[in-house]
Amino acid sequence: MTLVKFNNRTRNSAPYFNNVFDSLFSDAINKVNSISKMPLVNIYENQEAYKIEVAAPGLNKDDFQINVKKSTLSLWAEVKKEEGTAIDYSRQEFDYNSFARSFNLPENADLESIKAEYINGILTITIAKVDEKLMSREIKVL
Repeated sequence: MTLVKFNNRTRNSAPYFNNVFDSLFSDAINKVNSISKMPLVNIYENQEAYKIEVAAPGLNKDDFQINVKKSTLSLWAEVKKEEGTAIDYSRQEFDYNSFARSFNLPENADLESIKAEYINGILTITIAKVDEKLMSREIKVL
């Protein structure tokens, strides 16, 4: 059990209400953020391709490295911070110093035509699909 300290404000005042909830929820948010510093990902597909969207605000396109080995797509990001540019935040909820994610690609993914672009804090990786007719064929015995 933790001790909650209250200010000498009346219970009907809005600042008192906000302070109580700020103190309760800020601890919970900080615990969640300290456990998981992974960016959130959306994955979807359409008729032509698979798309992976990675929410990674505050990075540059040069911070990312994407590799494909066999049927696994690996994504790394490492932020290169310059000395003396640290900002003294009053609250910081996103801070990706480095992270890595891997994705198993389906059989019909065209590994030769993977494209990536980083716009407005979202890294979008597009993986074209191979036409299923080209994936299999009948071979006649001569």
